[in-house]
Amino acid sequence: MPEWLQRRYGTLTFRLTQVLSGHGCFGRYLCRIRREQTSGCHHCVGGDEDTALHTLQVCPAWDEQRRDLVAAVGADLSLPAVVKAMVGSADAWDAAASFCETVMSAKEAAEREREQSATLPSRQSRRRRRRVVHDDLQPP
Repeated sequence: MPEWLQRRYGTLTFRLTQVLSGHGCFGRYLCRIRREQTSGCHHCVGGDEDTALHTLQVCPAWDEQRRDLVAAVGADLSLPAVVKAMVGSADAWDAAASFCETVMSAKEAAEREREQSATLPSRQSRRRRRRVVHDDLQPP
């Protein structure tokens, strides 16, 4: 049986899944689904494309959180290396989950702030449409 199936620790959380899949509060993803005008990172000066790997490996905004992650999983922060470390150690799993929770929470809060201050329709929060019930269209 594969090692990852035999582990007795660690659960996938919402934010951990966002980082592992790249479907989260990342400029590239948000631009692709038309929630952002650009795929650039809002958290660093370089304007690099904001991806899960950028967030995990290089964005200087998350250096402090990354130090704790590197201490637990090692210097290689490629996704395969991080997943291998997570599967091999409860401490590495906890460190990765903690990094993802802290960083993604901060990125989501910043995105909400941008949405609230935006004047562009594509950046404003999307409101759900209420279903209108017309009594005259109901069956007898």
